[in-house]
Amino acid sequence: MIITRTPFRISFVGGGTDLPDFYRVEPGAVVSTAINKYMYVIVNQRFTDTIRVSYYSKTELVDNVDEVKHPVVREALKLTGITQGIEIASIADVHAGAGLGSSGSFTVGLLNALYAYKGVLKSAEDLAREACHIEMDILGEPVGKQDQYIAACGGFRFIQFNPDETVIAENIIWSADRKEELVANLLVMYTGDARDASPILQEQKQNTTQADKMDRLRNLRDMAMDIKSQLNSDASGDILGEILHRGWMLKRQLADSISNDKIDKYYQKALDAGALGGKLLGAGGGGFLLLYCPQPKRAAVKEALSQLQELKFSLEPEGSKIIYVV
Repeated sequence: MIITRTPFRISFVGGGTDLPDFYRVEPGAVVSTAINKYMYVIVNQRFTDTIRVSYYSKTELVDNVDEVKHPVVREALKLTGITQGIEIASIADVHAGAGLGSSGSFTVGLLNALYAYKGVLKSAEDLAREACHIEMDILGEPVGKQDQYIAACGGFRFIQFNPDETVIAENIIWSADRKEELVANLLVMYTGDARDASPILQEQKQNTTQADKMDRLRNLRDMAMDIKSQLNSDASGDILGEILHRGWMLKRQLADSISNDKIDKYYQKALDAGALGGKLLGAGGGGFLLLYCPQPKRAAVKEALSQLQELKFSLEPEGSKIIYVV
């Protein structure tokens, strides 16, 4: 039996520039961090040659890999060369569709587990690249690359996506005290709406060819580069508040479905109570609302959003890892 633990992520700025419609024209970039909320993938040998897959409330029991309905599981099995006699299950700290990159974490964690089952140790770069290949190339999902890379690598990172398909994942050079201060000044609140990111990303993908949308994406990319430089110079985390606000004002214009009246009201309440900025995590449309709140204003912001559930978290320095082997 193999169990892998793969972190979810919080993305600060640059989301959308990791989509191929942008980065194949010019480099994209994001700043994001892994957090201590995880996807667990369990792989075990079966007594028979059948394949059993359990996810959410569904269970599949099939005779061969081509019959597996879960697309990521099917293609990961094919890619790793495992075709029979295996059982796969997954457990997550937070449900899918909440904007924490669970799909990318699942694909990376599954590949890590399947390779370990075969006795093969893959690098973080290999896991991220193959996860992107499955989701983007084989399955044609309208997703970007940032979730897979932060899930595989972990840490607080600046990630650049190049037109030649190479990816550079750099650590933000920040002290432990600065990171603790950052976590203390962030609030992550659940809006109550899980959503399928694919339609939102598909709309954003179609809009990317428009000149004004490309200009907004360039601005988001440049913000990621700017914030990397400032944080690496030991700037205060307060600069994230302004960047988050500017980035959200740009991102919500990339597709009509990214925000809605309810989310806009929550965000305005947070600003009125003292938050410096924020954004919806993930593609948009629902899920978690990330807010930057200086300590003196934190209680007031939480009170203004008292109907929402808080997600407490810390930063996770490590990416996908094997936590159990027997």
